[in-house]
Amino acid sequence: MKKRLLIIIPIIICTVAVLGLICVGAFMGYGPFHAVRNSLTASYEGNGEEYSFDKIEEISSPLKGKNICVLGSSVVYGYASQECSVAEYFGARFGCNYTKEAVSGTTLVDTGKLSYVSRLRELDKNTHYDLFICQLSTNDATKKKPLGEISTDGNFDTSTVTGAMEYIINYARITWDCPVVFFTGSYYESKEYAAMVTRLGELKKKYGIGVIDLYSDKAFNSIGEEKRKLYMSDNIHPTKAGYRDWWGAEMEKQLLDYLKEQK
Repeated sequence: MKKRLLIIIPIIICTVAVLGLICVGAFMGYGPFHAVRNSLTASYEGNGEEYSFDKIEEISSPLKGKNICVLGSSVVYGYASQECSVAEYFGARFGCNYTKEAVSGTTLVDTGKLSYVSRLRELDKNTHYDLFICQLSTNDATKKKPLGEISTDGNFDTSTVTGAMEYIINYARITWDCPVVFFTGSYYESKEYAAMVTRLGELKKKYGIGVIDLYSDKAFNSIGEEKRKLYMSDNIHPTKAGYRDWWGAEMEKQLLDYLKEQK
């Protein structure tokens, strides 16, 4: 009996470890595990073939043929939308080239090598970007990261949400000399995220950055339960239909308005 246990227990431990890696990998969106996540979301109504990004019609825009970089977490990765999200939408709609730097579950706040700040530093400094876009991560709100204060001396405390945002704005401008735009998610109940959106508005005034605010517009967020079920897999993550037919139109409108102001 003891011999059997000595054989069985390691097998059980290894099996649990492997399953754990698969689950974490599927959530984070790295390595071969992205296929696991995609298979789990394939049956969502909002990911049906009729919502394919291949059907997105290109429009005339100032970003035609330009290079953009999109930094974010699961919302940029396309966690519930077969890896089709903001970057792919803009690429198809505007006819631009995009670099997509997205890892699910990560924060603006610098907590290690997968944070926004750390991954930002790993991007190629010699690549020419005409526009830098950053997602206002919901993970900072969920994990209750400290909001922090707006810097008065140019020293950015990246252990806070505010300091991380200020660092990202200044790093992107200095490194690529291009406009910087942040975007929020659509509304969901979170006092922490609401405070982050408010702070982002304050940073907009300080730095003149672009802000695509999907969170604060009550009319935009009043879509009814039937459409919400189609467009969102949960309170945070859109489906293909959500990106293409709901978020997309409003994001492109606000982005193009901002770019016009920059001329």
